[in-house]
Amino acid sequence: MTTNKHITADGTHFWTYGKPTQPTIIMVHGFRGTHHGLDLIAQQLPGHYIIVPDVPGFGESRPLKKHDISHYVQWLHDFITHHKLSQPPVLLGHSFGSIISAAYAAKYPKTISKLILVNPIGAPALEGPRALLTKLALFYYWSGRKLPEKTARKWLSLKPAVAMVTITMTKSRDKHIRKYVHSQHFQYFSLFHDLQSLSESFSTSVNHNVREFAHGITVPTLLVVGEKDDITPLAKQQELVRLFPNAQLHMIKSVGHLTHYETPDQVAASIEDFI
Repeated sequence: MTTNKHITADGTHFWTYGKPTQPTIIMVHGFRGTHHGLDLIAQQLPGHYIIVPDVPGFGESRPLKKHDISHYVQWLHDFITHHKLSQPPVLLGHSFGSIISAAYAAKYPKTISKLILVNPIGAPALEGPRALLTKLALFYYWSGRKLPEKTARKWLSLKPAVAMVTITMTKSRDKHIRKYVHSQHFQYFSLFHDLQSLSESFSTSVNHNVREFAHGITVPTLLVVGEKDDITPLAKQQELVRLFPNAQLHMIKSVGHLTHYETPDQVAASIEDFI
């Protein structure tokens, strides 16, 4: 499926798949990602008009004045309004994008028809089995703020650090999939705009989670989760789905937090079934 690149007046770069006459899905990627991360899923949904922006502060999009949850929600509202769609779109968020999308759905439910959260951040990052790694990450990003710009960018883009994150998260034993995930992270993981926007975004990602917005989300919601997700374990996802007034959970076996890379066909199939 061919893609087309666009830009809004406020500097948000976005890519579209399909035709505007088709049902619309707007996709929001995760922390330190870009629109490329959701490409494999979008390519497998030919019956839909897919819109995927680079989230402000990442990829080619201009950063916000402040990268807290309220500013991200306002950005997303402006972005959806910009398209002047004839029907409310389906909103999809992956990982950090799930927090932004959930907060948006709670505040602006009438502007979307359904909500899809892929590998949602469903529990506090500073609790649970990965709390130590989160604290190490906090120190990693904090130390980056203390260094000169050029040195800090190198520090925060260190290949060993990117490789460690990738190895930890990738569950597939298929060497071709593992190679693809590594190539994607090495190519796009360090396309953040500046140190301030990166630090603020990281702080937002660890200080919020979908759980805090779930009760207020009234639109039909689908949670697509990985059986082996280390960020939010399956048991916590099963707790999370019960907090929504109207939600269902689809679990994909033998995969973790990177379903968008490792099992995009299964994610796309669950989206089709839900829609």
